[in-house]
Amino acid sequence: MQPEEARSPSVEHRQHERLLWVLSAATFLIFFQAYMVAPLIPRLAVAFEVSAQAIGLIVPAYMIPYGVSTLFYGLLSDRLGRRRIMLASLLAFVVLTILTATSQDSSQMIGWRLLTGLGASGVVPLALAWIGATFPYEQRGRPLGWLFGAMAGGMAFGSTFGAILEPLIGWQGIFLAVGGLGAVVFGVFFPYRHLLGDAPPATAGKLRDLFAAYGALLGSGRGRGTYSYVFLNAVFHSGVFTWLGLYFAQRYGLGEVGIGLALLGYGVPGFLFGPVIGRAADRWGRRWLLPLGLGTAAVSSAVLIPDVPLAGAALAITALSLGYDLTQPLLAGIVTDLGGKRGGQAMGLNVFALFTGFGLGSLLFGEALRLGFDSALALFSGVLLLAAGVAIPLFRSETSAGPKRTTQKPTESNSTDNPEKVGFPS
Repeated sequence: MQPEEARSPSVEHRQHERLLWVLSAATFLIFFQAYMVAPLIPRLAVAFEVSAQAIGLIVPAYMIPYGVSTLFYGLLSDRLGRRRIMLASLLAFVVLTILTATSQDSSQMIGWRLLTGLGASGVVPLALAWIGATFPYEQRGRPLGWLFGAMAGGMAFGSTFGAILEPLIGWQGIFLAVGGLGAVVFGVFFPYRHLLGDAPPATAGKLRDLFAAYGALLGSGRGRGTYSYVFLNAVFHSGVFTWLGLYFAQRYGLGEVGIGLALLGYGVPGFLFGPVIGRAADRWGRRWLLPLGLGTAAVSSAVLIPDVPLAGAALAITALSLGYDLTQPLLAGIVTDLGGKRGGQAMGLNVFALFTGFGLGSLLFGEALRLGFDSALALFSGVLLLAAGVAIPLFRSETSAGPKRTTQKPTESNSTDNPEKVGFPS
């Protein structure tokens, strides 16, 4: 049992803040290694003597298993507790990232990336669920901003330094370095593991009941609308981002270092302003910020269609990243309000939609490239711009106070609101 002082609100608050920083560091590394591979596609194609489309499979090979496995991590966390699952998942991330450096051909690398996606996917969704369980809804914007800022920072530094460091230490050295840093984070995280709590006793039940809870999460208009936009937004951003390295190589003739510098702005807005965006959501709500973020991303990608100067294209990449920072963290804030006592499942479904969208987006954009970059960018931008317009009425009730609550007591597996009360179609 901990001493009374350790359980005092001020000490507990400081411990929660430190754990938030450690989880943000783990999130940064996970997204760093996820995004460092896409700009390396041209280089890896040469190294393994395969086409860019063939080695490009390392992106969906990681993203799709990552998304699918989060459904089961959510189930396990609601039964076994976050602590065990997060420790095992973070350890798997460290080991499998290091082992990826042993790849001898493209098939081996794709295989290691698949296993890493399966193993590493328990950290971020359960960190988000922990935030939902620890911070009240009206105060979640700031901690969510920190976590999504770490995601954005991982995207920014991964996409940039992955390409810049490859000529210096090789792609194998990059994986070894990330795995080593992950081991350091694991060591710092271990003393705070007790703050994650044990398995909640209220979630006992048959396996089919746990899966039925996913249906309950999608049973209201608010749930369906939120998860649909998580998926659609992920398809767009991953589709565009995955092939930006090839875009800059073909259109501007850039090498690895040049590609890394051109992508430098991606993730910077969220890394610098993630908590600020979160506080804005807490103060003014999400109903206007979400359509603004969708529209910003759509317009930014459309800017890449004509022959703009390289500096203009780099600025468009920064604005594209800002569009992501104005959407996914805010959507995650809504998800934390959907799960009730099954927060692990609610966030697991969120990350499933997110990373499945990431994987599918890279595949769809790669197929659209058969029509050329201009056509692919126009198609993706047009769809997202339409989604931005639909989001204005769809999210109109996501104010700073949250949607109106009904007097009906939420069930254990589903605390979603009456869809007719929150502006979502039933």
